[in-house]
Amino acid sequence: MNGSTATATTDTASADAERAAGESRPDYVGPPAYVGRFAPSPTGALHLGSLVAALGSFLDARKAGGRWLLRMEDLDTSRVIPGCSDEMLRTLEAFGLHWDGEVEFQSRRTALYVESLESLRAARRTFECSCSRRELAEQGETGYPGTCRDASTRCGPTATRFRVKADEVVSWMDRVQGNCQFDMGALSDPVIRRRDGVVAYQLAVVVDDAAQGVSDVIRGADLLQSSAWQIQLQQALKLPAPDYGHLPLIVEEDHGKLAKSRRSLAIAPARASDQLATALGLLNHTPPAELQQSPPDTLLAWAIAHWNLDRFQNVKKIVVSRPMSHV
Repeated sequence: MNGSTATATTDTASADAERAAGESRPDYVGPPAYVGRFAPSPTGALHLGSLVAALGSFLDARKAGGRWLLRMEDLDTSRVIPGCSDEMLRTLEAFGLHWDGEVEFQSRRTALYVESLESLRAARRTFECSCSRRELAEQGETGYPGTCRDASTRCGPTATRFRVKADEVVSWMDRVQGNCQFDMGALSDPVIRRRDGVVAYQLAVVVDDAAQGVSDVIRGADLLQSSAWQIQLQQALKLPAPDYGHLPLIVEEDHGKLAKSRRSLAIAPARASDQLATALGLLNHTPPAELQQSPPDTLLAWAIAHWNLDRFQNVKKIVVSRPMSHV
C-alpha cells in the first residue's frame, strides 16, 4: 500500500513539475509563415513580362498557403503616371491575382526610409557623392569607381551612397538560380538617396520587405545583382533577409527586356484567359488543352496545384518572338 502511495505521489510531483515548466517555457515558435509580394512601379501598363513576374510570385505564395502582398513602388514621382496604379489593380483582379491586405504605397512610407538612412549614416556606412551620371559614363566604368569615398569632390547637390564591404563576397542559395555569388568590390557602392533627395530603390525595398514581414521574394533575374546589395544593407540595418528566387527574365529577340520594349503591348483584361495561359507556358507550366480557355480562377487553381520552381532551375532568360510579346 505504501508503495502504491509513493508511486502516486511521484506521479503528482512529476505532473506539477511539468506544469510549472510549461508556464515558464516560451510558446513554441514554428517556421515563419510564408509572405510573398509583388511590387510594380506605376510608370506604365503591365506587360507580359510583368505578368510572368506577378504570376510566379503569386503561385509560389499560394502553393505554400501563404499571403501575397501588393506594394506600389512610386517614390519616383516624376515618372509615375496618374491613374496607373488603379489600372494595375484592375488588371491584376481581372487575371485572378487577388492580393491580401491593403495595397502599400512607398510614397507614404518615407519616414521609415529616412530613419534607416540616418541609422546607416550613424554607423558610417554611407558617404556623399557629387558625381553625375554623365561624369561616371565618361569615365567608362562599369561600376562606381569610388571617386567620393573619402570626400565629395565638389560642392553642390550630392547623392548618398551605401558603403559596401568591398572585401566581402555575398552569396546565397537562390531558389531558382542556385548558388549565387557577387564580389562586392566589383559591384561597388550603390546610391540609396538620389541627388534630388528621393530615397532610392535599394534602400526602400529592404526597409519595406522587413517591415511587411516578407519571407520570400520571387522576382525577375535582372535583379540578381540588386540582391547582393540588399543583403549587405539588411546586415547593416540588422534586418532579416528573405529567401530569394529569381525567375527567368522574359526578353524579345534583339530588343531586350520585354517590359521596357515600346513594341510590347500591355496585357488586356478582356483576354485574361489567353494571356494567363501564355504566361504559364513561359514558366513551363502549360495548362492542359482542355483548360486553355478556362476562366482565370480555374487556370490559377490548376497552376497552384502543379507549381514547381524546379521546372526552370538555373534559367536566367526566356526569349520570345515578336508575335508572342503581343499576345
